[in-house]
Amino acid sequence: MNKALIAKLTAAVTLVALAGCSGGNPLQSSTTGENSGEIVVGSADFNENVLLAEIYAAALHGAGAKVTKKLSVGTREVIVKGLQDKSLAVVPEYTGNLLAYLDKSATQTQPDEVYNALKSKVPTGLAVLDKAQAEDSDVLVVTEQTATQNDLATIDDLSRKCGGFVLGAAGEWKQRWEAKIKQLYGCTFKSIQTTDAGGPVTVEALKSGQVQVANLFTTASAIDANKFRKLEDTKRMYPAQNVVPLIRSDALNDAQKKALNDVSKALNTDLLTQLVARVEVDKENAADVAADFLRDAGIPS
Repeated sequence: MNKALIAKLTAAVTLVALAGCSGGNPLQSSTTGENSGEIVVGSADFNENVLLAEIYAAALHGAGAKVTKKLSVGTREVIVKGLQDKSLAVVPEYTGNLLAYLDKSATQTQPDEVYNALKSKVPTGLAVLDKAQAEDSDVLVVTEQTATQNDLATIDDLSRKCGGFVLGAAGEWKQRWEAKIKQLYGCTFKSIQTTDAGGPVTVEALKSGQVQVANLFTTASAIDANKFRKLEDTKRMYPAQNVVPLIRSDALNDAQKKALNDVSKALNTDLLTQLVARVEVDKENAADVAADFLRDAGIPS
């Protein structure tokens, strides 16, 4: 056997041996955070969630963790998969929406009921820490003028006027909530106009008078910026949406869990609304806003 052939055979055997050791695609990156001591904090792709992830990441750093951030990674489906495959360790979540994702038949609406149900539905290997008082839930709003002229403060008040008002909301609102608002409040709108999910199209439709009622979210900076009035959901049509850390169960030590629980303890809806406005309206850097929040709350970063 000549030397050239021996060299080729040796190289081939070496490649086979290396492939057997790797056990996978050599182009696929290794699982970040697993066995590396890193805590990978992820977020969904919207400003508030990115801000919350920045807060979590800085608080974990203050508790001695080596932190990596993967922000705006995608939808809830992507995020939960990331926790389960250990490419993520911590993400900010919302109790009601996460419960609905994990249990399509869930009917709980009150904050503690939703949270307790959620704890029992979280998949094996994952966990939720303490929920914050802060919520980012659906809310019906009207202009200041409409509220004053019609004496509106609650959805109960609105129910007397629904027949003369057009609602602006995302396309799925009609399917999810039209029957529910009629059942709980006796409210049937004159019509429901599809706008967007609490974004600029909905805001502009309300400002222009194209709709008289709009579905936004409680921490939306547009509410205060335009002096819209939130209508209190006295019968809790919308489920609670408390901010909560969703974590991989094996990812954090006790001190790191305490740091995130301290964040939850310090975070309320009004404060979260102010922080989001600094990012969305004042165009401040989310990491800087997060650092200010933690400093004011006395949480190390």
